[in-house]
Amino acid sequence: MLSPFSVVIPCFNEQARIGETLRVTLDYLAANAPTSELIVVNDGSTDATAAIVREVFSRTNIATRLLENFPNRGKGAAVRSGLLAAREPIGLFSDADLSTPLEETPKLIDPIANGEVDIAFGSRALDRSLIGIHQPWRREQGGRVFNLLVRVATGMPFWDTQCGFKAFRLDVCRPILEAARVNGFAFDVELLLLAQRAGLRIREIPVRWNHAEGSKVSFFRDSLRMLREVIAMRAHVATIDLNCPRAVR
Repeated sequence: MLSPFSVVIPCFNEQARIGETLRVTLDYLAANAPTSELIVVNDGSTDATAAIVREVFSRTNIATRLLENFPNRGKGAAVRSGLLAAREPIGLFSDADLSTPLEETPKLIDPIANGEVDIAFGSRALDRSLIGIHQPWRREQGGRVFNLLVRVATGMPFWDTQCGFKAFRLDVCRPILEAARVNGFAFDVELLLLAQRAGLRIREIPVRWNHAEGSKVSFFRDSLRMLREVIAMRAHVATIDLNCPRAVR
C-alpha cells in the first residue's frame, strides 16, 4: 500500500475523456491507497466536464472534491489551487489524459514518503525507451529544444520540466505554491525554479509515458509564450523571499 496522498487533476473542456480518467484513478486509489483523495479542478470548462465529474464522484467511497475556477485561468492556476487545497501530506498532479500511467505513482510517492526528497517529478527524457507512443516528430523535437533552452535560461539541471506528473511534500512546498505566479503552461518551470532557490530536494525520475491526442498546447503559439514566461519569471523569482520549512533529513 502507498502512503496516503492527494491526486490533483486539472481539467479544461475534457468531457470526452474525463469520465474514464476518473474511473481509472479511483480504481487505482481503491486498490493501492484507499485513504487518499482525488481533487479535480475544473478550469472554466464550457462543456459537460463538471457534470461528468460530479456523476462519477457520486458513485465512489474515495474522498473526492471538485473545485471550480471561473473564468478559465490556466493550467498553472488550476494545479496550484488543487495542491493548496489538498489535505494529505503529499500532493501529486496528473494530466487528465493519464499519459503517464498511474502504475508509475510509487516512483514519485515513495521517495517523498521515505524522506528522501521534497519534490519528485516524472521525466520522458532520462530513459526514452520508456516512451510507448511518441508525440508527432515536430512536437517531440520542439519539446527537446524547449527544455534545452530552459536549462540555459534558468541554470536548472533537469531534462524534462514539462511532463505532467509531479509530486510534492506539501508542508515544505506550500510557500513556493503560494509565491508562484505563472498561470500558463510554463508553471512547471517556475515551481522547480522556486524550489531550487529555496534549497528543496528535487529528483527527476524516468517514467513510462504515452502520447494521447487532444493536447491543449499549440506547438508554435504556446512554445513562444512559454519561452517568454520563462525569461520573465527569472527576474520575478529573484525578488521572492522564500521561507520553506525544511523536511526532516
